[in-house]
Amino acid sequence: MLIVSRNKLLVPRKMFFTKGVGSHRFELRSFELALRDAGIEKCNLVKVSSILPPGCHITSRNEGLKELIPGMLTFCVSARCSSNEQHRLIAASIGAAIPADPNAYGYLSEHHAYGETEKTAGDHAEDLATAMLASTLGIEFDEDKSWDENKEEFILGSGKVVKTTNITQSTVISTSGIYSTVVAAAVFIF
Repeated sequence: MLIVSRNKLLVPRKMFFTKGVGSHRFELRSFELALRDAGIEKCNLVKVSSILPPGCHITSRNEGLKELIPGMLTFCVSARCSSNEQHRLIAASIGAAIPADPNAYGYLSEHHAYGETEKTAGDHAEDLATAMLASTLGIEFDEDKSWDENKEEFILGSGKVVKTTNITQSTVISTSGIYSTVVAAAVFIF
C-alpha cells in the first residue's frame, strides 16, 4: 500500500537489497529470470536516482519481499548487465553510503561491469556511493585517505562517519549463444 504523508511527499520508510541471475537463449528472458531470482519480477519497476532518505530503515530481503504486491509500482535503484559471450565475467552492484547520523540522507550507486569479480564490483560501488555523497555535501573525498581500516568505515573531511555496504551479483557465461543477465537492486517500500 502506498502511504502518502500529510504534505503529499512520497518518502520511502524502508528499503531492502536483492540480487539475481538468469540465463536463456533470449536476452529479455534472461533478464526476466534474473528478476525472478531476485524476487521482484512481479512488480512494475520504476528506476529512481540515488538518494537513501533520512530514517529509511534497511530491512532484510525476506521482510521486504513480503510487502510487495503483484503489479505494484515499485521504486528502486538498480543495476543490470547482460552478455552472451562465452566465458565472459559480468557483474551488477548497488553500493550504499549510509551516514551514522540517522537524520542525514545517504547515497546509493549502481555499477555494472565486465571482467570484475563480485568483490571488486562491490567495493567500486561502495566507493562510488561515498564519493557521490561527499560531493553533494561539498566535501573533498579521497577513498584511500578517508577509509578507516580498523573501523571499516569512511570518515569524510568534516568528521562525518559513513558506513558502506553493497549487494552484488556476478556470473560467468558458460554456453555460447546463451544470454546471462545479472541484476542488483535497492528496493524502496512506502
